[in-house]
Amino acid sequence: MDQAGAGLERWIFRASHSRIPKIVEPCGKTHGREDNILGTIGLGHSNARPEAFNDKIKITIHMAYVFRHVDNLIAMIKLRCSGLPIHLPTPIL
Repeated sequence: MDQAGAGLERWIFRASHSRIPKIVEPCGKTHGREDNILGTIGLGHSNARPEAFNDKIKITIHMAYVFRHVDNLIAMIKLRCSGLPIHLPTPIL
């Protein structure tokens, strides 16, 4: 954990002194949240699952541009993100 804390401090220092605005911006967002970041590292959690969920919602929104009502978009998001198996009727030959 000490190694993670030292690495985080080093990253914040180097990022805050960078000349690249896209690097400096996240540094400002991490200021004051070092304990939360280190706690997350200590627990071994990642943000992969929420990011995947967010991507699924963004793709659904992109697919739903043809919908006329927001209610249809909300229903589509609930359907795609619920994980429920959908059994479509199949024709009997």
